[in-house]
Amino acid sequence: MSPRTGRPKVDKPKTIEVKARIDEETNAMLVKYCKEHQVSRTEVVRMGIEKVLKKE
Repeated sequence: MSPRTGRPKVDKPKTIEVKARIDEETNAMLVKYCKEHQVSRTEVVRMGIEKVLKKE
């Protein structure tokens, strides 16, 4: 019998999807930040959420 193939399971799967509408100016700043710091838009959103929650 061959071993199971596919992606390995992760400890915290990311199954929740969050959507937000932003204006063109905010999007342009976000895209610029992502290019300069080589991170995805999703990662920037996660960083922002963590930053807000740490303030409380």
